[in-house]
Amino acid sequence: MAQVVVTIAGRTYRMSCEDGQEGHIEALAAHVDSKMAGLRTSFGEIGDQRLVVMAAITIADELAEANGRIASLEEQIGALSEVSQDARQMREARETHLAEALGGAAERLEKLAREIAGKE
Repeated sequence: MAQVVVTIAGRTYRMSCEDGQEGHIEALAAHVDSKMAGLRTSFGEIGDQRLVVMAAITIADELAEANGRIASLEEQIGALSEVSQDARQMREARETHLAEALGGAAERLEKLAREIAGKE
């Protein structure tokens, strides 16, 4: 288990994480620190606990919006998959119809060729 040290709102925290996740944890901590700094700039010194709650709510809101966009995109992907499947089936049906029509035309041409050959 790896250890990482992060700083949020001027305070240092030692955290355990899975090996290889140190950079990810540091990036997450930097995001939280950035949110807290932005809130502190907007609202002034309102107390650390209140600041942490506001930052958590702000980040939770970002997550909810992202999850909503993901759900919407998944719906769009599903609809596009259905359209793609329908188009594939239509193409296959057209190809089958065309093959049958060409087969029928070839049979008629062969019949005509036999008839012409028989008259000579």
